[in-house]
Amino acid sequence: MAGTYDIGDRPRCRAEFKLDNILTDPTSVIFKYKNPNGTITVLAYGVDSALVRESTGIYYVDLDVDSSGLWFYRFEGSGTVKAASESKFTVRISGI
Repeated sequence: MAGTYDIGDRPRCRAEFKLDNILTDPTSVIFKYKNPNGTITVLAYGVDSALVRESTGIYYVDLDVDSSGLWFYRFEGSGTVKAASESKFTVRISGI
């Protein structure tokens, strides 16, 4: 999900996990993100309510962006489906 957002937006970070091209739930799902200040936050499915299972094999996190700059995020699946995906987005500096 590359894109540009403003401070105060809530972009949805989403991942699909597939096994043999069929949506499948991993045994565990981890979501990591790094804000422009370099702080890394880790969320685990089943522990952190912000990491949501939308349906089989589809997970998302809605991030509240509160600082301008480049944000990075990564989903990691393990067990049944071992896969990872990463992306980034930019948050603009406010002119006000």
